[in-house]
Amino acid sequence: MSDMTTENRKVAVVAGVGPGLGAALVRKFSSEGYAIGMLARSEESLSTIAQSLPGDGPFKTVATDLSDPQAVAAAFETIISALGPPDVLVNHASAASWNGIMDSTPKEFEMSWRVSVLAAFHCSRAVIPGMLATGSGSILFTGATSSVRGRDGAVAFSSAKFGSRGLADAMARELWPQGIHVAHIIVDGLIGTSGERKKHPSEQDEPMLDPDAMAESYWHLVKQDRSCWTFEIDLRPNREAFME
Repeated sequence: MSDMTTENRKVAVVAGVGPGLGAALVRKFSSEGYAIGMLARSEESLSTIAQSLPGDGPFKTVATDLSDPQAVAAAFETIISALGPPDVLVNHASAASWNGIMDSTPKEFEMSWRVSVLAAFHCSRAVIPGMLATGSGSILFTGATSSVRGRDGAVAFSSAKFGSRGLADAMARELWPQGIHVAHIIVDGLIGTSGERKKHPSEQDEPMLDPDAMAESYWHLVKQDRSCWTFEIDLRPNREAFME
């Protein structure tokens, strides 16, 4: 548990909080004494996750359609008003679409881009002014194997994840010299939740990533010394085949 006081309490925002890794991330930052901002479409899901926060710090949940730039702007206005300028942002949202090129509709293709790339663009722009004012901060992007290698039958998801990684890379080159650590995390494997097990019943022996252990890796990136920042890491369970 952190010894962070109310006066120096930092703020972490996770955009795209779900019951797996997103929930683990807010639990981790809460346990380290951060005030927590949570964005997701479902207010009911956010409320459930908020009840599990281990820290005693404040939090703010905002039900948000991350594909809507105006909704994103309003959400960050609410969070900053309630908690203060964020010190950490995790761009964690994505819209999964498992169709090939001829089966994908323009609507679902655009939605994948809006949730993975455009939302990250707007979320990042909302926190960067405050980070520039202090010369510090961290912006993390949750990626996937599809961020670096297109996935057969997932053109919308793959192109959006490629775009998200490109955004992170360009931002890192621009913002690192100004004290803002931008990093990209490739998730190469299934995340171990009951929901994932139900979605993949034929893969009961498939090794899975522990979401709380993954959250520790995100935390490590935030705590890295400026003399040895990392741009990209990839996470997979020890028996997972590399990038397959």
